[in-house]
Amino acid sequence: MNNPEYHIGLTDEFGAKYAILPGDPARTEKIASYFDKPREIMFNREYRTFGGYIEGEPVLAISTGIGGPSAAICVEELAHIGVKTLIRTGTCGGMQPDVLPGDLITATGAIRMDGTSKEYMPIEFPAVADLEVTNALVLAAERLGYRNHTGIVQAKDSFYGQHNPDSMGASYELKSKWEAWKKGGCLASEMESSAIFIAASLRRLKAGAVFHCVWNQELAGGGMPQDRNLDPEAAVRTAVEAVRILIDSRRA
Repeated sequence: MNNPEYHIGLTDEFGAKYAILPGDPARTEKIASYFDKPREIMFNREYRTFGGYIEGEPVLAISTGIGGPSAAICVEELAHIGVKTLIRTGTCGGMQPDVLPGDLITATGAIRMDGTSKEYMPIEFPAVADLEVTNALVLAAERLGYRNHTGIVQAKDSFYGQHNPDSMGASYELKSKWEAWKKGGCLASEMESSAIFIAASLRRLKAGAVFHCVWNQELAGGGMPQDRNLDPEAAVRTAVEAVRILIDSRRA
């Protein structure tokens, strides 16, 4: 057994090859409720970890906190203890008119507006999700009957840069790029996927991501009434089912 990892506080003792990564420490307990024999095994800084089993395989649910730096640390240290497959599950804001509160978005890739991934790979290198993991997420959402969109998301570092760009000194850049992403068909905006995809690619891990749409600020800005949907149950269940699909397919 190795010494505990500095930030996440875990060793390779549990033997998990799969991990589900929410941002919120409180959400790890919700994810673990779908595991067999769940138990909390560590809580250090923003990294709260539950362990359990899916189809007899040990699986972790570990929070990353908000943003690319802490998410990349989590990826690095999970790789150190033998995790090979990662699924990010979290929340996002819709950017296209048909991405509605309560919908799921499975990311095929991410726009790299974060700072962390630039210290891993040059900006020309794409932040893409693993195809096997992505296909498992799409199949999982289909099996569970959830409305799911598949495509590109934007990963940013500043929450309020998105939601209040006019207050920022760089408003001219934030607003013009936001319009460009919409024109290109970007589905949603969130804060961790690009760092996770790039770090996973460099460390030869398989990573995917599924997001719960809380609301669509484009529709709200256009005056269309909508309620925020704060329940990420569908994304949680989809991530767990995708791990089950991956385990079963790899055994077969």
